[in-house]
Amino acid sequence: MADEFMKGFACLMVGGLGWMTIKGWYNTPSFEGAQLTGELTIEEPTTFDQIALFMGDAFFWFAVLGALTFWVVLPLISEFQAYLDERSA
Repeated sequence: MADEFMKGFACLMVGGLGWMTIKGWYNTPSFEGAQLTGELTIEEPTTFDQIALFMGDAFFWFAVLGALTFWVVLPLISEFQAYLDERSA
């Protein structure tokens, strides 16, 4: 179980740091107002800006779904398989 925890933690850290970096570049108009969740600071995003904005959202969902997968889904599957093995024996 420790390896699932560390894999989920790694997904959470990599995704969270990637999301914070990209959102910090593109969504922080000033340090007095909203940061990371503020409005987009670019009026006409270029192709590379659009790729970075997409990657920011991808990092966010990687963090959320990766952590949930390793912390909730895989342990539930393991417990369910152990229950079925115990029941059939």
